Amino acid sequence: MRGITHLLLLAAFVLLGRCQLKPHVTMSPELKEIFQGDLFYLKCSGKSNVIWYFNEEQLPPTSDTWKIGVAAPKHSGNYQCESNQQKSENFNIKVLDYVPIASLTIETGHPVVRRGDSVTLQLDNEDGLQGWMCWVYRGEKSKKIKLKIKNNTVSLVFQVNRLSVPETIYWCSNDTQRRSNQITLRTSDKDISLEMYPLPAVVGETLTLKCLAWGTDQISHAAFYKDNGILSSGASPTHTISNVTESAMGRYRCQATFTYTINPPGAPYQVTSEDQDVFVQVPPLLRAFLSSGMSCSCPHCPNSSPYHWYKYEDRQWAAIGSSPPKSGGTYACRAVWHIGRSSLSNVVNIISDQPPILIILLCVMGGLGCILGAVVLFRYFRKRTGAIYEDLPLRSADENYEMLQKGAQREGEYDLLQAGATGGQRRTEEYEALNKDEMKEGVYHTVKIEGAEGAEGGYEALNKEGMTGGEYHTVKIKGEVGAEGGYEALKKEGMKGGEYQTLGMEGTGGGELGGKKDRD
Repeated sequence: MRGITHLLLLAAFVLLGRCQLKPHVTMSPELKEIFQGDLFYLKCSGKSNVIWYFNEEQLPPTSDTWKIGVAAPKHSGNYQCESNQQKSENFNIKVLDYVPIASLTIETGHPVVRRGDSVTLQLDNEDGLQGWMCWVYRGEKSKKIKLKIKNNTVSLVFQVNRLSVPETIYWCSNDTQRRSNQITLRTSDKDISLEMYPLPAVVGETLTLKCLAWGTDQISHAAFYKDNGILSSGASPTHTISNVTESAMGRYRCQATFTYTINPPGAPYQVTSEDQDVFVQVPPLLRAFLSSGMSCSCPHCPNSSPYHWYKYEDRQWAAIGSSPPKSGGTYACRAVWHIGRSSLSNVVNIISDQPPILIILLCVMGGLGCILGAVVLFRYFRKRTGAIYEDLPLRSADENYEMLQKGAQREGEYDLLQAGATGGQRRTEEYEALNKDEMKEGVYHTVKIEGAEGAEGGYEALNKEGMTGGEYHTVKIKGEVGAEGGYEALKKEGMKGGEYQTLGMEGTGGGELGGKKDRD
């Protein structure tokens, strides 16, 4: 009896020992829901000779940790680990084929930073952020980040602590299994880093890699490598992969030749970055489709899911509500339900048929201003030209211009040349030729103009030879018949001090009008 009891106790201890040695699988960070694109680790409690199984098929050899860098529906299933010939229980994973309800993005900074640096993150949820919190996973531990959220807040920016470990994962959630996507930040101690979009690359889209030098942009040469094979080499610090396929997944690095402008001229630096994992995911099955007529649909989404609209502004998608847009711009849509959303639809550009009201008003005001300015200028020049020019009526050959008589004018008035006499008789005008041969030195003959009936007017010759010192003969103008008018000579010799003779003008019919002598 005692022997049987000892055997039973021995079997129990052996079974207990085997149970204690049986490994088990855990997940970190611990996620209640796994969305497409998530990063997480499966860890086996066994530490030696670990073998992984997925849906009872053995996976390639690895360590006690199995990393899933970008979750996809194909990763859904049962996972087991084996250690010391002991298999764990099944650990079931279900990856949802859509994106979470909220968005977490990098607001400032880079996905790869220098050790000790920080970035700011932005959390957005169209239904509000009341009751939300964020989580950080670093060094195999998850910690809660409390957010200061005001009522009706749909967007919040916060700064993370200084980064000191190679990899840190952030995400946000509330108490109803609603959460955001993840953001993974990495650190590097080198002066060169390989930058890429913080979210996984998507099949069919474009992936851009950039070689970044800390503290300078003076990169003269850059080379990009994938799994020890060179991809490109040249002066450009970027490398673009168009139409990404699943074969693009791998480990990438870059090597850059650069200089610092603050240093004196010298040999440039050449540094190789640390390796970075590039993960590629297939577009989610639950994806919305936007037609050219701005009709949004999602055949595989939950029934009666509402659609939200987004406009591309300032290099990011901004939510604009649940009604289709009517103005011009670049738009996309997606279906939304309780815990998730479809991926964004294809992009449609709308060109507005009608210009904005402000532009119309500006055009109308501009046109009215031009018309008003034209009217003002027309009146201004009309007024100026009317004061200078007069329209003269066309006269016949027999019409004469009325004579402005010289005797009726006063000083400052102007005489017009007469084309005919007031009595209707034609007057002849002639210019006597100035014969150079008949002119004597110092004598100038002036032009004679004939007056009425034998009257003759002209300028008498100024004879230099007959002039005495200080004596000047003035010009004589003959008036009516027999009348003679002229200026008396001013003789310097016959003038007394302070005495001046005035000019006399002969009137008609021998009348004489003279000036008296003014004496001191």
